[in-house]
Amino acid sequence: MAQVIYTDELMFKGWEPKYKNRYVFKIDGIPSFMIKAANRPSPSSDEVVLDHINVQRKLKGKTTWGDVSITLYDPISPSGAQAAFEWFRLSHESVTGRNGYADMYKKDCTIQILGPIGDVVEEWTLKGAWPKEVDMGDLDFSSAEPMEIAVTLAIDYAILQY
Repeated sequence: MAQVIYTDELMFKGWEPKYKNRYVFKIDGIPSFMIKAANRPSPSSDEVVLDHINVQRKLKGKTTWGDVSITLYDPISPSGAQAAFEWFRLSHESVTGRNGYADMYKKDCTIQILGPIGDVVEEWTLKGAWPKEVDMGDLDFSSAEPMEIAVTLAIDYAILQY
């Protein structure tokens, strides 16, 4: 039998897209203006397979959260390198070789996606974030580009607030 498609499914509806450049990433100790680029959290789930005679049943296993990458500008003052490395030093002090306690180096961070008038239209809370890797970038006599720092954040989990 033929299906009727209703006009409200066919007709254009006005909507406003979210834009990649409208966001504020908040990390205690790193000024938000330094954060040039970031990605949103991405969860994935393992698969548990239950075998039974000639078939398999698949269930959701453990969920893990992928790393969040951020790129920082490295201004002279305040120093982006200093801000990123101070956070890293809370987990590992290179002078003494000592590691820190998790409650010292793990932080909760916030990503706010903004609408066209500066209103927050999406908000993520990253729980237990810590700098897994800090890449201080390269130097190049032939380049006049600003220096950047790439930081890979490991997170325990994320919450999409709205």
